[in-house]
Amino acid sequence: MALRALFSGEPDPPPREPVQADVPKLRDAELAVVYYAPRMGGDLYDFIRVNPDRVLFGLLDVAGLLEENRNIVSAAQATFRQRGAALFAKDDVNEAEAIIELCLELNKTILNSANGVRPCPAFAGCFREGLGTVCYFNAGHTPGLLRDQTGVTELPATGLPLGLFSHTVSEANIVALPPGAALLLVSRGVAEAKCEGTEFGLERVKEYFLQNKAHNANELCHELLTQMQQFTCTPPTDNDVTALALVRPADAATTASR
Repeated sequence: MALRALFSGEPDPPPREPVQADVPKLRDAELAVVYYAPRMGGDLYDFIRVNPDRVLFGLLDVAGLLEENRNIVSAAQATFRQRGAALFAKDDVNEAEAIIELCLELNKTILNSANGVRPCPAFAGCFREGLGTVCYFNAGHTPGLLRDQTGVTELPATGLPLGLFSHTVSEANIVALPPGAALLLVSRGVAEAKCEGTEFGLERVKEYFLQNKAHNANELCHELLTQMQQFTCTPPTDNDVTALALVRPADAATTASR
């Protein structure tokens, strides 16, 4: 298996497959995702620019193998793109209300497309370029990790995983990414990767993140998954493995939002 980095301009996959996501170009920041190919489970990552100053990103993990959850993943991505674009389109949008509404819409889509319960941990955030802030929800996902001058801070779950209950609601939080800060998301497959019964674990991810000073999002993700594979000695065979990073370089401009 090989590491795959996400680049713009790749052809769309066949119908009924999740759409290949193009990484938006950001002002004074960088987004990237790296994953092991081929896909085996239900990891879904996506990015969309929703207005001139905001980019929506997300990492979802639909339970089950790819062949059984393909349609659910595709439906969740369609909702993420269509409703996300509509909810965050206005300049004066209340980001907390919009991200909570997106969470509700994704939950409904997963329940409907699965015809019942289908657990789906999810982390989605809206990055506001002018302010360098991220408004997010974490629905039972592996904690997001925020690195700044004070160290690494966990962004724990703000609600239950999607796909369990019809009225699941996650709280919305807002964090700031000052110049030099970075946000790292990893799928469950990274934290639970094992070598002789010992998990790679979130603590190893945090240790790597704290020591790695890369200001290139793709390099940050790629090196993490390389370290994970060195730990396990073999590529993953039973779960998707994905790392997503949002990085603001130390010299990022601090202009006000439009």
